[in-house]
Amino acid sequence: MLTVKKVTSSPLLRISLLLSAILLATANFADDSQQPLQLAALTEGFNAEQTYMQSCFACHSTGAAGAPKVGEGNAAEWAPRMEKGLDAVVNNAINGLNTMPPKGLCFNCTDEDLRAIVQYMLDSST
Repeated sequence: MLTVKKVTSSPLLRISLLLSAILLATANFADDSQQPLQLAALTEGFNAEQTYMQSCFACHSTGAAGAPKVGEGNAAEWAPRMEKGLDAVVNNAINGLNTMPPKGLCFNCTDEDLRAIVQYMLDSST
């Protein structure tokens, strides 16, 4: 049986996942001129798990570029980050940190969407 760990242990697959995530993210640039002003609320129909899988999984499942891993048994990776508090971690997701670009790879996420994704990653990393 394949597991996420086995599947993502291949360097070629890691690169493929990262490139796929980047390609998906760049598709969001199509025509931002018609985007309404985003308010501090979750986007209608927003699904944190689904958005994580589309925008965050490539780095956070493998630990690429120092990203804290997400998944059962990874709480220790998040502990030093959470010492600064949830707001600081969410702020890093919004503004980017180190090699992570602002908003990660979810360029159309609101700040509240990003907060929900961070919370999902924390809840999934017990």
